[in-house]
Amino acid sequence: MSNPILELLHISHHFIQGGRTLKILKDINLSLKNGEMVALVGPSGSGKSTILHIAGLLEKASHGDVFIQGHNCTMLKDKQKTALRAKEIGFVYQYHHLLPEFSAKENIMLPQLINGLDKKEAAKRADKLLKMMGLKNRSSHNPSQLSGGEQQRVAIARSLANAPSLLIADEPTGNLDPKTSAHVFGILQNLVHELGISTLFATHNLDLAYQADRCFTLNNGYLEAYSTA
Repeated sequence: MSNPILELLHISHHFIQGGRTLKILKDINLSLKNGEMVALVGPSGSGKSTILHIAGLLEKASHGDVFIQGHNCTMLKDKQKTALRAKEIGFVYQYHHLLPEFSAKENIMLPQLINGLDKKEAAKRADKLLKMMGLKNRSSHNPSQLSGGEQQRVAIARSLANAPSLLIADEPTGNLDPKTSAHVFGILQNLVHELGISTLFATHNLDLAYQADRCFTLNNGYLEAYSTA
């Protein structure tokens, strides 16, 4: 039996504010299988983004362990975490964060070039991802020439540029109108299932959360299974 792509074991997290200890996460346990899509729902401030940051090795939990591909990442040095993120983890945020001076294709090529891939191969993979996102004819356009939905699709393609095993998405369609949001999420869902990428995403949109393989809610710092039936 293969290891989970992502495993959070007994994750707790707190902040010190004004001399008081604020407990954000309490004994969180969560694992994602290969190709599984898992949603986190909960009100603003409930800790969804904190879980994503810990899972994506952007923040260290106060207590507990993070395993990626069966390897304990908790005690890795910052340089090692950066290298692991570049290889294994893709990130999508509510705002696309595309570089305005580069075309859609170039935005997708850049993380590959930074990772050491040959320019020709990076261009080939960028073209493939743009085609999968339905943006084949928009590859030479800069972000300002793209609609909001198109920009977010480019951002999703960029997050998948280095073929990660894990995708972390924080309100990936939160800036879009309902119709565009549903369209972009449908493309994302098809893409991650087709490529077999494990995906952990946070959302306020229950319609999107219901489409995940599993859904959890954060309640007073605890993670609870949320029925999508």
